[in-house]
Amino acid sequence: MTIYIDPPAWPGHGRMWSHLVSDVSYDELHTFAARLGVPRRAFERDHYDIPGERYADVVAAGAVEVSSREVVRLLYAAGLRRPKGRYPSPGSRSS
Repeated sequence: MTIYIDPPAWPGHGRMWSHLVSDVSYDELHTFAARLGVPRRAFERDHYDIPGERYADVVAAGAVEVSSREVVRLLYAAGLRRPKGRYPSPGSRSS
């Protein structure tokens, strides 16, 4: 199982954020995130948003550090990329 994380370079809500992804399956990603206590609400389409202050913990737990560009490449190569606007957010009422 390999999980990847990019550097905390994405601003939002007064913090910097990383993206946590799998190159195999969403199940693998959800399992890894759950082991770290990352809430399911942090999952957005094809990745988990991880606050910068948790970055070192996630890497210590086994996530491989890659660039943001590599995160996108890995998702596309695995067929797991879900671009914004094409998929409803989890919990949305749209069909």
